[in-house]
Formats: sequence, C-alpha cells, structure tokens
Amino acid sequence: MPAAALAVTALAVAAVAAQIAYPLAHGSARDVVTVLVVALLAATCLTHAAVHRGVPWATGLFVISAGLGFTSEVVGTATGFPYGCYAYATDRLGPALFDVPLVVPLAWTAGLYPVWCVASRLTERDASRIAAATVGMVGWDLYLDPQMVADGQWTWCHGSALPGLTHIPLSNYAGWVAVAAVMATALTALDRVSRRSRGDDTVPIALFLWTWLGSALAHAVFLDAPELRWSAVYGLAVMGLLGVPLLVSLRRDLRAHRNQRRRAGTPPDL
Repeated sequence: MPAAALAVTALAVAAVAAQIAYPLAHGSARDVVTVLVVALLAATCLTHAAVHRGVPWATGLFVISAGLGFTSEVVGTATGFPYGCYAYATDRLGPALFDVPLVVPLAWTAGLYPVWCVASRLTERDASRIAAATVGMVGWDLYLDPQMVADGQWTWCHGSALPGLTHIPLSNYAGWVAVAAVMATALTALDRVSRRSRGDDTVPIALFLWTWLGSALAHAVFLDAPELRWSAVYGLAVMGLLGVPLLVSLRRDLRAHRNQRRRAGTPPDL
C-alpha cells in the first residue's frame, strides 16, 4: 500500500477507535475524546481528498466546509439565524473565536466529505448530488445534535420539535438544509472546474457506513440519554436514504466483480 493511502487508512482507524472510546469516557476526558474524534475525522477527510482529488480540491473542500460552517455558526450564535437561538458551552471544546469553538468548523468538514463521496457515487447529476448531500448532512445532524446537546456541549433557547428530541427546535434542521445545500452547490462547482478524477473513495464510504450504522447502535445501546433512543431512529432513517442505495450499489459492484473473475477463470475471493 502506498504511503499516502496507508496514512489515510491509519487516520480513519484512529478516528474510529476514538469514537469507540467516547461512550467509555466521562467528564473532561470525554471532552478531550470529542475534540480528538473531530480532529481525526477531519484530518482523514482532508488527507484523502488531497491524495485522491488533489491539494487544490482539498483546499476548496476546507474553505467550503470549515469556512462556510464557521461563518454560519458565528452568525447563528450571534443572531439565531439560520439555526435558531443556541449557545456553546464555555471551556469544553478547546479554544473559541466569536463564542464558537474552533473544532466546530472541522466537524463540518468531517461530516460533509463522506456524505459528498456517497452522493457522488450514487448519482452524477448535479441537482441530484446536491439534494442527496443535503439529505445526508441533515441525517448526520440527527445524530450529532442530540448527542452533543445530551452531553451539554451546546444548548438551545427553545425546544419542542421532533418527537423525543424536545430540546432541539425544527429551525435547526431547516438551517442545516440551507447551509448544507450551499456547501453541496459549492462542491459541485469545485468538481466542475477540477480536472482530476475522484479516485478510490473506499475510506470515506466506509466512514459513512460506520457513522450511519455505528451511530444508530451507539445511540440505541451504549449512550445513556433517553432522547438518543429517538435520534438512533431518526438518524438511521434519514441517512439510510443514502445508505440503503449505497449498500445496493456496493452489492451490485461485488457481483459484477465476481462474475468478471469467474469469466476470466480466476478463483473467487474468499
């Protein structure tokens, strides 16, 4: 395995290991693990993008995801638009700028890139990719927001939204639709001007599947807050709008690969 691909895989494995450690940590140790998870996931995504799509594309990804994400969070905490009225806990997630922890923009990168890679695999039409990526990001937030609110990382001024998630307003998800759609549109434009093919997306696709299925399991079984039983269902269902077609696509490719090997007289994979 080339060194660059090995580095991407190592970062992904470390990120997954940190996520597994999250339910086992408590207090300030859990805060450290939270930051570590986000940093490792973002590093995995940016490194993979640089290796397989080129450094300019990876730079664009960072500007679009972290830059627009940070801007939306600063405006959001100051004005309540577009997500609703909310505030981050102080001294929990490391240094902050304009009352937004600096690790938060990296979370946008960590969430957007795997979703974008899956959306790009499922469809090549620009409008469909934008719609799929937007849905995938909202599904991801249906895991993220309830988990972080349950952990006290941020709080909302008003609740009463989805059944079981009474601490998070519907305006939050409307804001995610708007911001994610802008990001996906910008990535579509970036893809259009890029002259490099996307390469092997095995790692981000694996991270998507891990997030989709692993988060559902963690919320349903390993984390304590009762509202996370609801977020397990919501996240599984909405991310599943991409996840189920992805599994079908992967199965179809596996069958095609086996048929090709059979026609070539090559022994089947174990």
